[in-house]
Amino acid sequence: MYSDQGPRHEPARPADGAHLTPEVRAVVADARRRAVRDGDAQADTAHLLHSLLEHDPRARAACDAPAGRAVRVLGYLVQRSVGYGLRWRGSVEDSGATPTLTLTLPGWSPAAAAALRGAAELARLRGREEAAGIDLLHALTADPDCRAADVLRAAGLDPDGLHEPSVPAPRADRDFEDDGPDGG
Repeated sequence: MYSDQGPRHEPARPADGAHLTPEVRAVVADARRRAVRDGDAQADTAHLLHSLLEHDPRARAACDAPAGRAVRVLGYLVQRSVGYGLRWRGSVEDSGATPTLTLTLPGWSPAAAAALRGAAELARLRGREEAAGIDLLHALTADPDCRAADVLRAAGLDPDGLHEPSVPAPRADRDFEDDGPDGG
């Protein structure tokens, strides 16, 4: 049923005051759609991880060491509705790692809500106003008992060991101010 304010069961904002990049907002919306399609009452960290790996190349690259692991993670996530995740069916993801007094977000598991808030906090600590996909990935892996961490371990990854592929730092022996149009 629709009202002047949109659909009656419109998905909740991922976190009060959280600033997410447009790409992460798309990940969040896709995770919620995935949960609804799967018949889950709440989107959980596995839904977020699935959408994140499909939409964010930096997060996918962080999960792809050794090569091919990101595909394996996605394979486990795809199997969620046909076997791997059936043990989660009908249960609420609450790993116990988040304080019980934490505000929950309607439509999100407590662990997923904590990950979304954690991504915004990581971005703030890194001096950015909006959380990027890599922030969400690190927030998902911060809870070792959440479903996303469980899937990563099942695929042979250490959730604590996921890092964004490094970008080479500028060489200190170059004087960048003298670079002319020919690069030197």
